[in-house]
Parts: sequence; C-alpha cells; structure tokens
Amino acid sequence: MLKKIWILLLLLLLITCQQDRPNREEFAFIIAGDMRNYAGDNVDYFRGACEAIRQLDDSIRFVISPGDIDPMDSVLYCIRKYIRDDMIWYPVVGNHENETPEDMVWLRNFNPGGNALPFIVNQGPEICRETTYSFDVGNTHFIILNQYADVNCDDCTDGDMPDILYDWLKGDLQMTRQKHTLVIGHEPAYPLPDMENQRFRHEHDSLNRHPENRDRFVELLQDHGVTAYIFGHTHNYSVVKINRLWHMDAGHARGIGDRGARSTFIKMTVNAGEIRYETYRLNVGTMDYEITDRGILN
Repeated sequence: MLKKIWILLLLLLLITCQQDRPNREEFAFIIAGDMRNYAGDNVDYFRGACEAIRQLDDSIRFVISPGDIDPMDSVLYCIRKYIRDDMIWYPVVGNHENETPEDMVWLRNFNPGGNALPFIVNQGPEICRETTYSFDVGNTHFIILNQYADVNCDDCTDGDMPDILYDWLKGDLQMTRQKHTLVIGHEPAYPLPDMENQRFRHEHDSLNRHPENRDRFVELLQDHGVTAYIFGHTHNYSVVKINRLWHMDAGHARGIGDRGARSTFIKMTVNAGEIRYETYRLNVGTMDYEITDRGILN
C-alpha cells in the first residue's frame, strides 16, 4: 500500500512539473529600430522609448534593433542607461550602416568571431559571420540577417537575399529543433503602409527590387514553419499575415524625429505555446507611449 502511495505522489509531482514548465520558459524581448541620429539624452527621441520600456517589467531579456541604428555607440548608451545597464542588444545591419564603412567596422567588432554575443548557436557565412548568425533563447530560434552581404563582402548589395545568404539560411532552418522561429532583417519583403495613417515609404526599393530572390526567401520561411519575419526600413508600423507567414514592420523608435508616423516599439512575450505581442506608440500630446495593438502570432 505504501509503495502505491509513493508511486501516486511521484506521478502527481511529474504532472505538476509539466504544468509549471510553460511559466518557467516564458520570457520577453523588445523590437525597436530605425532610431538613427536620434539617440542620446534627449527625452523626445529614442531615450523616451527606452524609459517607457524600463517601466514595463523585469522579464525583458534583450533588445533587437532591425537596422538603421547609427551611431551605434549612442543607441547602446541609451539602452544601457535608460533601460538596464546589463541589457543584451542584438543590432541588425540596415542600409545606412551598409553605406558607412565605420559603422560596419563597429558592428563587426561588436560580435568578434561571430559568436561573442550571448546564446549564439550558429555563425553566418564566413564573409558576414559577425553580422549574420542565429541564437536560441527558451524554445525560440532567432535568425539575424545582414541583407547587404554577398560572396565578396558584407556591405556590397542594395538589400537582397543572394545565394550565399539563402543557402546558409536554408541550412540553419533545417538544423533547428526549436518550437518557434523568428527571422529578423532590415528590408521588407512586401513594403506595407503604416497601420494608422497609411503612409507608404520604400515601396519600390526593398527586397522587392530582386523579386526572384525575395520570393524564394519568403517561400523558404513558409516551408520551414517560421512564425514571423521582422524588419524595419519604412519607419511605418504594420503586422499582417500573408499566406503562412507573419510580416512585422517595427516602425521607427526615434520619438518626434519622424512625425510622419508615430514612434514605436514592440514587446514580444514567448511561452511554450505562443508568441504574444504588444505594440507601444508615442502619444505626442503627452510624450508617453501607449498600447495601440496586441495579438498572438500563430
């Protein structure tokens, strides 16, 4: 009888552990980019977004910035001073970093050897291993792409997914066994208007300049069950599911530095079963950030 009681207690303990597991796996991170030239101590610019992020909660593990982030020293300064001094930052190459040699040197040195940043599991192609890589946190696989790399250099295209990046990405997607996968680049596959005011930017000079490469890139993400492709470039915020893939444009986080669309950052929360997002946009009247959109990427 005593043996049966012990077995029953063990089964109850195992069931309880399985039920608690999703809570232990839950974590949050921030998407904020396109703040170039508007970082520093001015609260009306990127600093204001950082201070709003600091007020959220302590579950935020890291920040990803999908490009156009120069000067990077100023952005990193803002993140460390106004969010948290140990906050992890994953910068993504944008077209403005690509066209500025000293920016590319900074980004290479920020991730020397392609594996200096936390949680990296796979370095990119040799030519761009510091700026293309993947990392795992919890049950989620993150892929950072430098869309300006080709076989000869890491800063020599106008935004594309040539063979060297496509082949590496395909291999990386085949290797991961994580439940969720998020791919982050700078340029949209399909430029979309801002969800609030319908402003359009970069309609014809994004990945759609190379439609064949764009199409096979999107198809690859869909075929491997990628949850979302996250990007910037347009300064407009949008979230839309096209066929089987979510496309998330993070907008800009430069405060009043671009009045054509509201300054934006996105909080993403991951647990065992789903990825939730909350979008915060600047209320220029009060200079506070308010939730304007939320949903589940599924």
